[in-house]
Amino acid sequence: MMFLRFLVTGGIAAGVNIGSRYFFNCFVPFGWSVVLAYLVGMLTAYSLARLFVFSPSDRGVASELGRFVLVNLVALVIVWGTTMGLAFVVFPALNFTWHAEDIAHFIGVLSPAVPSFIGHKYFSFKSKVSFAEK
Repeated sequence: MMFLRFLVTGGIAAGVNIGSRYFFNCFVPFGWSVVLAYLVGMLTAYSLARLFVFSPSDRGVASELGRFVLVNLVALVIVWGTTMGLAFVVFPALNFTWHAEDIAHFIGVLSPAVPSFIGHKYFSFKSKVSFAEK
């Protein structure tokens, strides 16, 4: 059930991510718009995950958010690499041009779902109390 809530809240954050990429793309190149949109999506994801998916840890918001950012930096590499690889290598090689950047970005945003869930469950929102102390 927790993973399903993670997917739903992540889907909402992904929609914010993709929507804001269109906005940013009006002002900066595609690659940068993917990064900026990821940051907006990440803050949305943190807020929703803390409210609806994971119990707040005893670390406090600053520590949780710092850890959340670390997990998401790894995920950003996955998103950016998948998006750029599809948009500028794979799709051109296949002569696929129909909304290539949009589809590449959509697939890229979805690509780190499982590793992100694991990272957030066992790192971002993990309590300071060790299992041995419980």
